[in-house]
Amino acid sequence: MIGWAHERNPILMSVIVLTLAYDGTAFRGWAVQRDPSIRTIEGELMRHLERVLREPVKLSVAGRTDAGVHARGQVASFRTEASVAPERLQKALNSVLEPEVVVVRARVAPDGFDARFSATARGYVYRIDEAPLADPFTGRFAWHRPGRLALAPMRRAARDLEGRHDFRSFCRHPGGDRSTMRHLRRLTVVRAGDDIAVRAVADAFLHQMVRSLVGTLVAVGEGRQDATAIPSVLAARDRSAASGGLAPARGLTLERVTYR
Repeated sequence: MIGWAHERNPILMSVIVLTLAYDGTAFRGWAVQRDPSIRTIEGELMRHLERVLREPVKLSVAGRTDAGVHARGQVASFRTEASVAPERLQKALNSVLEPEVVVVRARVAPDGFDARFSATARGYVYRIDEAPLADPFTGRFAWHRPGRLALAPMRRAARDLEGRHDFRSFCRHPGGDRSTMRHLRRLTVVRAGDDIAVRAVADAFLHQMVRSLVGTLVAVGEGRQDATAIPSVLAARDRSAASGGLAPARGLTLERVTYR
């Protein structure tokens, strides 16, 4: 990809917003690593943006997805002095990033917009495949776990998880005095054929929180965890209290980010 020459005015900076979809299978998550040989979504996107814009780029992102996690509606933003049409930028990026990463939309945002701090909610979906045999066409995007789960107790547990709680039992602790309080607005479990979709919407999520919630719901569906024990698990504020461990990363997709 060849960089473009642009007029620059350091006083008149623009905020560009990118909506992204990606298959996270071959990436070590979103965040760029010190070792440039490690592939990350942010690293690949920054490398090509800087080549196009001919200036350093600092990205803000709505959700720092982990290794192997996917996105359908990830949002990233950055400030630039370059004068560039968003649709032309979108086309240039897709020419080198597709099909693993796709810029679904590029636009100019009002000054002060930030993909992370302006977001009011994030929505994830976790997919579980209960079929006897794995499907090679969906296996990269779902946890193949053969056998039927009991949905009624899973839904009971999900209801007790909704609301504003300290989710320290369901995350990797962020360290220091950082809060582990979050408002889980919605947590639903729906089956269609051999597929189960666990949907979670919150103001923000903690590191590995959704995968830990799913792991516990599956433990409930298998009968290894009592559905009525969720309040005591939350109150324990200890990760060892949550049965089921982490669900595999491949089943998780960031579906949507909400802004005012």
